[in-house]
Amino acid sequence: MSVNKKENLKRKHTVQFLFNNLELQAFEKYCKKYKIKNKSRFIRETVMTEVLGQFDRDYPSLFDNIEN
Repeated sequence: MSVNKKENLKRKHTVQFLFNNLELQAFEKYCKKYKIKNKSRFIRETVMTEVLGQFDRDYPSLFDNIEN
C-alpha cells in the first residue's frame, strides 16, 4: 500500500453528536445485549452502511428515465 493511500485511510477527523437520556439507555442496552465492545467502530460502520446504501439507492439506473 502506498504511503499516500495509507495517509488517506487514517482516521483524523472527529464527529460528535449528543444522546438524550433515553437514547443513551437504549444504545447502552443494545451494546450490552449484542456484546458490542467497540462502540466507536459500531457507530462508524452503522452510519457509513446507511450513507453508502443511500448513495447506491440514489445512483441513476438505465430504467430511471422510462415513463409508465
